[in-house]
Amino acid sequence: MSTVTTPADRVAIAPSAPPLRRLDWRLRFAALSLIWGFSFLLIKVGTEGYAPFQVTLGRLLFGTAVLAAAMAVRRERLPRGARTWGHLAVAAFLLNALPFSLFAYAELTIPSTLAGICNATSPLWGMALSLVALSEDRPTRVRVAGLGLGFLGVLTVLGAWQGFQGLDTTGTALALLASLSYPIGWIYVRRTLAGTGHSHLSMTGAQLLLATVQLAVVTPLFTTLPTRLSVVPLLAIAALGALGTGLAVLLQYGLVAEVGPTTAQMVTYFIPVIATAAGVALLGEALTWSTPVGAVIVLTGAALTQVRPKPRKVSQP
Repeated sequence: MSTVTTPADRVAIAPSAPPLRRLDWRLRFAALSLIWGFSFLLIKVGTEGYAPFQVTLGRLLFGTAVLAAAMAVRRERLPRGARTWGHLAVAAFLLNALPFSLFAYAELTIPSTLAGICNATSPLWGMALSLVALSEDRPTRVRVAGLGLGFLGVLTVLGAWQGFQGLDTTGTALALLASLSYPIGWIYVRRTLAGTGHSHLSMTGAQLLLATVQLAVVTPLFTTLPTRLSVVPLLAIAALGALGTGLAVLLQYGLVAEVGPTTAQMVTYFIPVIATAAGVALLGEALTWSTPVGAVIVLTGAALTQVRPKPRKVSQP
């Protein structure tokens, strides 16, 4: 659930890998939107049969397997250097292990529709953090207005005027923390892993591998083996990992390489729409007027935070 240039499945940036161009980029853009939009439904279904950490571990296992197969086909090697692997371990925690787990725990108590909308706040958090952490990312009136508008939309979704009545505070907080983890991870990646000389696929494969190892260590400490095999939740986890984490990353980088990051990042604004439609239509989740209205406000604010000032023309003497 991410793009290359904005926070949301979140993998390390490196020089471009060979893009997937068998289909028109518009079809791949639509496929990526659907895959990430349905990811929140798949998380919800997965947690109906397995513990959140188990859902996340399964997701990472299947996602890593897809990238490992892609690396084998393209004859890519994992990156080298202890320093690079150390930074990738931090990136794997912030961009994969932590947010994936937080969303899984959040969806124990909140609907998938709300989780999908919380995910859309990542650009807002990224804008707020970049003002502090990235000196070259200067604020403008439009971007600051977008930040304020976006968080007004969050309050609308949560029903602030009703005192957040009927809202599960813990689950919502976990989902918002997950969306906050993404821009923190991206800022870290930008500061430590930019220009390493390794391909996207190599860096992403290593990152997901490290996240899988992290969950493999943590999961047995906090969960027990399931007493029975729940087939439908297991299939949901497999789809979440293979499609929502593995294939989606390959589609994502192919789009960025072909049409550029600005166009590719627009997928972010379709995710909550699809997540909401899927949750209501397939899971029967309730939908009040404040949810779609607030989501539109959030997405409008997020779009404004991505507006960059036009470079000034230097007059010739």
